[in-house]
Amino acid sequence: MKKFKILKILAICIMSIFVFTACSRQTADDRFGLYKESWQNKDYAAMYDMLTNASKAYISKEDFIAKYKSIYDEIGAKNITIMVPEESKKSDDIRFNLKMDSLAGEIAINDYYRARMVKEKQGDKQQWFVDWNEKLIFPEMKKEDKVIMSTIKAKRGEIYGKSGAGLAINGMRYSIKINPEQYDVSNTPKLAGVLDIDEAIINKKLEKNTDLKQFIPIVTISVDDRALLSRLLEIPGIKNEEAIGRIYPGGEAFGSLIGYLTPITSEELAKDKDNFYHSGSLVGKFGLETVYEKTLRAKDGKEVYISRIQDGKETDKEVMAKTEPEDGKNLNITVDVALQKKIYEEMTGDTGASTAIEPKTGEILAMVSSPSFDSNIYATYLTNTQKARFENKSVDVFHNRFNKSYSPGSTFKMITSTIGLETGAIDPNEKISIQGMSWRKDGTWGNYRVNRVSDRVSNVDLNDALVYSDNIYFAKAALKIGAENFITKAKGLGFGEEIPVTYPMAKSQITTSGKFESDILLADTGYGQGQVLMSPLHLSMIYSSLVNDGNIMEPILETKAVKEGEIKQSPKIWKEKVISEENKNILLKDLTNVIEDPNGTGHSSQIQGIKLAGKTGTAELKQSKDEKGKENGWFIAMNVDDPRIVVSMIIEDVGERGGSHFTIPKVRNAIDYYLRNSK
Repeated sequence: MKKFKILKILAICIMSIFVFTACSRQTADDRFGLYKESWQNKDYAAMYDMLTNASKAYISKEDFIAKYKSIYDEIGAKNITIMVPEESKKSDDIRFNLKMDSLAGEIAINDYYRARMVKEKQGDKQQWFVDWNEKLIFPEMKKEDKVIMSTIKAKRGEIYGKSGAGLAINGMRYSIKINPEQYDVSNTPKLAGVLDIDEAIINKKLEKNTDLKQFIPIVTISVDDRALLSRLLEIPGIKNEEAIGRIYPGGEAFGSLIGYLTPITSEELAKDKDNFYHSGSLVGKFGLETVYEKTLRAKDGKEVYISRIQDGKETDKEVMAKTEPEDGKNLNITVDVALQKKIYEEMTGDTGASTAIEPKTGEILAMVSSPSFDSNIYATYLTNTQKARFENKSVDVFHNRFNKSYSPGSTFKMITSTIGLETGAIDPNEKISIQGMSWRKDGTWGNYRVNRVSDRVSNVDLNDALVYSDNIYFAKAALKIGAENFITKAKGLGFGEEIPVTYPMAKSQITTSGKFESDILLADTGYGQGQVLMSPLHLSMIYSSLVNDGNIMEPILETKAVKEGEIKQSPKIWKEKVISEENKNILLKDLTNVIEDPNGTGHSSQIQGIKLAGKTGTAELKQSKDEKGKENGWFIAMNVDDPRIVVSMIIEDVGERGGSHFTIPKVRNAIDYYLRNSK
């Protein structure tokens, strides 16, 4: 046993001599190799442990780790690769190259780095250590210098309407800021009162600030709001600085169409696999700003540089990496700004939607949702008064209505007429005997009946049915057309299809299931009730075929600028010859009579010197056949001679306000305005 212990002690001694000898043989290059590996892995603590005593006296471990971490995190450093040339490996003055990826692109530094290796004893060991200073972060860096990662702002694409009118543009705003060195917190109630915001918003921003020399941004305001700016600048410590921001000249009339921008969310940023955005990016959240996000978006440039600091100020900078900004592309649309505003003004805050198109080209002249909001509140700030207005409204102003589908009511009778004429189920000259105010097919309908609004005419032809808007006539016509023919012909008019327009639109439907479950449903569909749903745009498109040789054009919203003030895009037919020349003329004459005949439901829409054709419609919305439902009022009209515009409009809940007649003057005034003021 004693002999075994002696052998064990001898083995330990031999091993210790071997380890000591191996350590003493470790070269400067071997030691730097360990330092290099720790550097590439961002193991800053291990790096610090390999510094000389003098270096450790120069910088603490805590500061060393914080310095590397803050710089590398700021610039997004990754994939760090350090290469030591062969000729440098035998020296204690090691030259090496470094490459890394950053948010501003690759940083590649060749033959500039030098690591002076010093052999010294630390603890009970003598080995090689790295003599460190800031040049081992970047070769040109000095102690006072800072490494900066700056953003080079790119310009988001702008949106322009017809004739080049700006709808979403980049312009000057005022950023209202607090100078902490001059501001007295006792003025916060006054500041909050002038801005019409809660004091807590200001206090929270003041509490977050730790640098008294750093101005604190509070809100952004319009440069046109001079009265507000003047009141703000009366408060000591309040400053204004110019800042580029989004401006929406169209105001409320365009809120739902154009939309707005908001800061990108962390969830959205996580989905950005192309690294197009950053944490400070603004993205479209509504309307065209969202629909055309990929067109409009701008990719900010990045720049990593060493900031030369002298007496606390930057005197120079050395750029390490840079990516150029990529501006977004502008969007030109066909919407007529004046017409859009006129229609919105006519709707006077009533809940509804309206669409106007140019029938021969398919250009969309207006898409209005009412009530709406001013997109500028998202480019500046939301006051308490505005918040209360939105919260107290029974109608959601942020609900876009013009791209939704609705029950079209009697405006659908034009479509039943088209299908009936084209299938031969309707003879326009045939007089149909209709007695009384209600009708049912037979006893299988039980107590269910179709009601008409007037029994002034008992022998009804197509012209009478449209002029008097006779539900019974069109219920009978639908049954004569038949379920299969009705569905097939409706599909030929675009029902069930995506409308080929860049702005997402609800599909129109004839029935929910795609087939008629009963004769009652088919009969109700004939006069625009049942389960039929249409968007205002699709309705306008179908009506336009009557003044466009029977063709339905693809809607055009986006156009390409040819030169200043001029837009051009080739019109394309979506549905060709949906109605014959003969039948088109019949329907156009009858729909003109709807307005020109004193008995016509649309007679009050007449405009002196302008010939119109159109149709009223009241859609009753109810959960059961026996109840009285809410009524939506429709009116659609177009000018007949030199056709230039078709306008459809729906106003919700008009039952106590004259039904569809409540909508008529609004459409009439819009058409009159456009024809008299546009070229």
